[in-house]
Amino acid sequence: MIAFVRGPVAAVTLSSAVLEVGGVGLEVMCTPGTLATLRVGQPATLPTSMIVREDSLTLFGFLDDDEKAVFELVQTASGVGPKLAQAILAVLAPDELRRAVAGEDVKTLTRVPGIGQKGAQRIILELKDRLGAPVGGRPASAPPPAAAWRDQVHQGLVGLGWSARDAEKAIETVAPQAGDVPDVAALLRAALRALSKA
Repeated sequence: MIAFVRGPVAAVTLSSAVLEVGGVGLEVMCTPGTLATLRVGQPATLPTSMIVREDSLTLFGFLDDDEKAVFELVQTASGVGPKLAQAILAVLAPDELRRAVAGEDVKTLTRVPGIGQKGAQRIILELKDRLGAPVGGRPASAPPPAAAWRDQVHQGLVGLGWSARDAEKAIETVAPQAGDVPDVAALLRAALRALSKA
């Protein structure tokens, strides 16, 4: 089991980052919110969860240990695999997910692409007693340059399966919320909310 990876960021793509660890480039699948905190050439430490399949070894990376723990816990719900668990964390921060499950908020859970009414009810039923109470806000990450947030949110939305046109519309909708110091993860979640209402 690889618990975390640490090293300079060699590359950042739409859905993953490559960290150089001991001369080897490890590709780590990440949510757009996590990717937004990484800069090529800068050192990074990502808690990781390794998923072993018959035909693949996939490393998932997270912003912090709480996100990793939630990722691993939601997969214990029937019908939730690593890709859906990652999509959940792309839309909802760990505490938002805890609040949604504790409050039996089906509407919030169905904002995640791939979760319908029945899936949301099953997640609530199976995880209600196990996710725990919200633990408090995650540490604020270093804000990206003002212009870069649009590109990162666009890439995140397209990476989650939305069309480029839909992504552009959602970005225009949330642009007034960006302010001087854009929070890419919050803007991405707002854009996903806007798309789910459309």
